[in-house]
Amino acid sequence: MASLSRVLGENSLKTDIRSLNFRELTDWICAKQLPKFRAAQIYKWLQQKGVRSFSEMTDLPKDLRERLEAECKLPNCKIDTKLCSEIDDTVKYLYALGDGEYVECVVMHYKYGYSICISTQLGCKMGCTFCASAIGGFQRHLRPSEMLSEILTAQADLGVRISHIVLMGTGEPLDNYDNVLRFLELVTDEKGLNISMRHISLSTCGVVPRIYDLAERRLGLTLSVSLHAPNDELRSQTMPVNRRWPIDELLAACRAYTEATSRRISFEYAMISGFNDSDACALELAERLSGMLCHVNLIPVNAVRERNFQRSGDNRVKRFADILVRKGLTVTVRRTLGSDINASCGQLRASKSQRR
Repeated sequence: MASLSRVLGENSLKTDIRSLNFRELTDWICAKQLPKFRAAQIYKWLQQKGVRSFSEMTDLPKDLRERLEAECKLPNCKIDTKLCSEIDDTVKYLYALGDGEYVECVVMHYKYGYSICISTQLGCKMGCTFCASAIGGFQRHLRPSEMLSEILTAQADLGVRISHIVLMGTGEPLDNYDNVLRFLELVTDEKGLNISMRHISLSTCGVVPRIYDLAERRLGLTLSVSLHAPNDELRSQTMPVNRRWPIDELLAACRAYTEATSRRISFEYAMISGFNDSDACALELAERLSGMLCHVNLIPVNAVRERNFQRSGDNRVKRFADILVRKGLTVTVRRTLGSDINASCGQLRASKSQRR
């Protein structure tokens, strides 16, 4: 997985202890000439129980807790705003971080359990024009400990166990590659939250070199690719990343990923009225994806105050889906959850930033 120096940074004055894996924590404990068994105790408090302070580690001696406080940091999310849908069980959080920044996540309740959509960055560099995450620009990467805290804070507040994770909130996960890899290592560790990699979905706008890197790692997660157009002309108008890695390059990487992993790719396609929802677009998309191990997830585009895109009507979405199905593709239409609380990521943080 990701190297320790790249995850923690070379100039950290205090150790970000929740971002350490078990081996690294054990090495750190031994380097401090502490009993080796303390590593298992501390790791359990950090990764399973999700403590917010070292004082909560009640089976450790007081002097050790004080030493951890002096030498380590424990980044946590603090609930600033909590919105609960009256339509379904969706809950949206805006978290305050220790540096004055804010991050958001969404918890959704399905028949199979609770799923959380987490953010991986503060803001986003990618500039997709229909996405609220790009409003206000990029601030910084989230650390593994902060991504974990998004989950741990929601679990503690709701009193539930989260079993599925979607990395589809604010930010581009593959732009924060090393931190995201370490987060995946920690969250799937059987000594920690022990969430199956097959219950994790990672969404990318198409950072092609990192898709090849993921293919080599064969992690077993679900890769979701934000496609949103069948050709370069349309995609480049809404997704600047397409100018760096055009559709042909992106789809070549996706085919390599499916061949290496035998995992189906999910192509996300936001339906924008009068822009990318015509019969011609459906036919062109079907031709491009022909023969690939994939499915298409059609998404009625979210209304964003700063943008003027309109979502496609239900009949147009159905017509588009029917064409893809007739051409042999598997298609789903995303069910809108938490529509009364603006549950799509980026909007609550953007609103907070405007008020500051």
